[in-house]
Amino acid sequence: MAPSMRARLRASETSSLAAKAGDRLGLRDKATTAPLSQAHVERLAVLQNHLWGEHRRSVLLVLQGLDAAGKDGTIRHVFTGVNPQGCRVVSFKPPNDVEAAHDFLWRVHHVCPRAGEIGIFNRSHYEDVVTTFVLGLINDKERRRRFRMVRDFEHLLLSEGTAVVKVFLHISKEEQRERLQARIDNPEKRWKYNPADLEARRQWDQYQRAYSDAIEATSTDEAPWFVVPADHKWVRNYAVSTLMVETLEEMKPRLPADLPGVAGTIVE
Repeated sequence: MAPSMRARLRASETSSLAAKAGDRLGLRDKATTAPLSQAHVERLAVLQNHLWGEHRRSVLLVLQGLDAAGKDGTIRHVFTGVNPQGCRVVSFKPPNDVEAAHDFLWRVHHVCPRAGEIGIFNRSHYEDVVTTFVLGLINDKERRRRFRMVRDFEHLLLSEGTAVVKVFLHISKEEQRERLQARIDNPEKRWKYNPADLEARRQWDQYQRAYSDAIEATSTDEAPWFVVPADHKWVRNYAVSTLMVETLEEMKPRLPADLPGVAGTIVE
């Protein structure tokens, strides 16, 4: 039996970004993978319905990656079939004045998924241990203190019934260059371009090291990191959809029991 996607993509304790960004995970090509991904999308819709009906536990998908790694595209493709009523996407920008006046996890805890929901973080609390460090807003001592707080925070979520799936979309520098250029060249994508993306690109090595450190420091048995090769969008979508299906299958959400006598009822 082939190992599960969770086992295959789980970050190594010593080389969390060792996986090649262009790895195809043994998949043949886009055409033969498309029906497999579609089957996952359809299965995810059923499992989400069970989770929503059970209304007792939840799932949080944390999506991290460098600019143009495909966070938006992953969300659009993987969750295309789920009921919006039970799915919520939160995108994190630099903290505003109110958020900055609290601890760095304050704004995060507030938007974690409620019972029955699948929550999706497009960027997350990991910006506050990676980006802040690269930009020199916090020092190494503070970063490591935050690592401990993040581990404790995720343990709290898990103990209260929220499964945490942490995915780093691993893109190569060359692929990022092509995608950033496409944003500039295509009028339909130009609105996504941010000059800050180029500054972050100039700090590529610093971000790679900072993400590697964060992944190694916060990947635990109960909330591991998964490094998904993201140069091929169809591989990325298949991998993330598989991770979500495997997570929910493991949770086994159950629909509420039927009301007594409801089976066989005929509505006239």
